[in-house]
Amino acid sequence: MGLMLLGNALRRYWRYLALFCIGVLLALVVLSQLRSSPLVTTPLEPLPQHPQIAVHMNHSQAHRYREPYRPYTRDGEDLEAILIEAVKAARTRIDVAIQEFRLPHLAKALAAKQQAGVPVRVIMENTYTEPWATYSPAMVNRLDPRMRQRYDDWHALVDTNGDRHLSPQELAERDVLTIFDQAHVPWLDDTADGSKGSMLMHHKFMVIDHQRVVATTANFTLSDIHGDLGRPETRGNANSLLVIDSPAVAQLFTEEFNIMWGDGPGGKLDSHFGVQKPLRPTRQVQVGDAIVAVRFSPTSRSRPWAESTNGLVGRWLARARHAIDLALFVFSDQELSDVLEAQHQRGVTIRALIDEDFIYRDFSEALDMLGVAMANTAQAGRSQCYYEAGNRPWQTPLTTVGTPTLPQGDKLHHKYGLIDRQTVIVGSHNWSEAANRGNDEFLLVIEHPTVAAHYEREFERLYANSRLGLPPQVRDRIAQQLAKCGGVIETRSPSRTTGSSTPKINLNTATAAELQTLPGIGPKLAAEILKARQKKPFTSWAEVDAVPGIGPKLIERLREHATW
Repeated sequence: MGLMLLGNALRRYWRYLALFCIGVLLALVVLSQLRSSPLVTTPLEPLPQHPQIAVHMNHSQAHRYREPYRPYTRDGEDLEAILIEAVKAARTRIDVAIQEFRLPHLAKALAAKQQAGVPVRVIMENTYTEPWATYSPAMVNRLDPRMRQRYDDWHALVDTNGDRHLSPQELAERDVLTIFDQAHVPWLDDTADGSKGSMLMHHKFMVIDHQRVVATTANFTLSDIHGDLGRPETRGNANSLLVIDSPAVAQLFTEEFNIMWGDGPGGKLDSHFGVQKPLRPTRQVQVGDAIVAVRFSPTSRSRPWAESTNGLVGRWLARARHAIDLALFVFSDQELSDVLEAQHQRGVTIRALIDEDFIYRDFSEALDMLGVAMANTAQAGRSQCYYEAGNRPWQTPLTTVGTPTLPQGDKLHHKYGLIDRQTVIVGSHNWSEAANRGNDEFLLVIEHPTVAAHYEREFERLYANSRLGLPPQVRDRIAQQLAKCGGVIETRSPSRTTGSSTPKINLNTATAAELQTLPGIGPKLAAEILKARQKKPFTSWAEVDAVPGIGPKLIERLREHATW
């Protein structure tokens, strides 16, 4: 009897132990799924859409989708699927202008249309049209760290079987340039004007059948839409996408496209990019009961700032009566900061979120809004003991400026302002000097509360989980700079804003010592500039950008003080 009772007890023990282990395993599976999925959010009801201007967000809490390249179901709208849907609906023509294109499913949809007899034209930024499929290991090793990371991401996307060898079949399935070339999709980049490229061909739009415009802040990449293959915690940089059904708006975007396209690949050097494009004023279009203003960048430095794209942004900011909310990748235009300060002094409520990689840089206008200034640190973090030209920290700082908390590896890639919950300023155009004076960009100003509501919801989502104010480590860095500079940091003459006649330094004739007076140029970079110009004198900013150690952010600074 005792043995029977002992046996029953042991069986119960093992049964409970087995159930416990199963429960632990299930819990581990659930936790694993949570780690590979975005943070759990409270689902929201979709907002109403304007009948002719639909707004989509890749982090919308009102939608969920299954990613096409990774095994994740997550919050957000599948922007690539929306682009593909627009392509599949095309009947007569598709024009695409995009800085970087790495989405194979979208590329195959365009290729299928081309082969079905619907003409497709594609313009890209030359930085991202390198034929990586033909690169040798030695060529890969010569890539700078930024491009090497992009190459590795591209390789991981194309190498579907993971054997580190890219077969012709894998390239035909996953490499965008291979897909286009095999389907005879004509494409060109911003070297088609005979130069080495504009400052940046930064557009992100499609025109369908001369009737519909798909305008987005996202590049056609996994990073900007879904998330990176090699970084499972990412969910894609925060971006928006607009689908505008309006022949009048489509006509304006087609005009911009045709200026850049010229007579197409292999033809005459009649493509125009950057400041070579004709200056066109802002055009307003009635789209249903909404008003849409369309503007293209850049604006030559020979024209006043007020006539530029940033000047248009400034005029709209100055119209605000109650509230301004900003969600910006980068904010470095001093004049816009000055407009916002004037609005702040009038009692307009201002909130601003800026990407964490740019918010506390010395050129960031977020520092002005927070009431502080940082000395120039462009050269390897070494303070140059001067503030940027025209720098003006606010006398009454804001406490509503900060950066959102995003999944590690993701960026705040938005470029929008929301005015009085009624008007949205949005486009590929960053609020920077480079976008305003050098890049190919578009900007839209849309007056309609239904459209604005989508951007308001996105801002509130980001703002609810953000870090506001000046972090202690940034305040400490500013104090350390002041000490290193002997307690004195000068502000350079604001030549850009006042029209000062201070002569610019000629990069083709300056001595090494003269070059080192430029922002961000130390002995090492000066030597690189001298070496590069000995091979060929500089004739464009793209050639300066090609000098090792010089990138787009430093180019933005040099344009104020240098020429060739």
